[in-house]
Amino acid sequence: MATSSSKYKYLKASLVIADIAFMYFAIGLVGLILICSLSDRVFSEPVKGRQFLDRPCDEIYLVREGETLHTISDKCGDPYIVERNPHIHDPDDVFPGLVIKIIPAISGELTSY
Repeated sequence: MATSSSKYKYLKASLVIADIAFMYFAIGLVGLILICSLSDRVFSEPVKGRQFLDRPCDEIYLVREGETLHTISDKCGDPYIVERNPHIHDPDDVFPGLVIKIIPAISGELTSY
């Protein structure tokens, strides 16, 4: 039968192991958050060349600063943005960070700019 001092040693050892595991988990989580936040800045460059003509907008579009529904509609070739997004109650009240659904235009439907 184990004595109370040996039980205490096992308990203390398991707490130390749990603390170390939690520390590594916390460091890993902070590292992952930093990597994700930095990758957003690195990959946010505008799409250029033929790839832009093949797919002007994703189906889920994030409104940027200075954009209006009219400019987004012209850019993406989707005149029915308001109809497809019932959460937009006022078309004039569009703000950066608003998520909208876009049906991307086919490259043949795009007008040349």
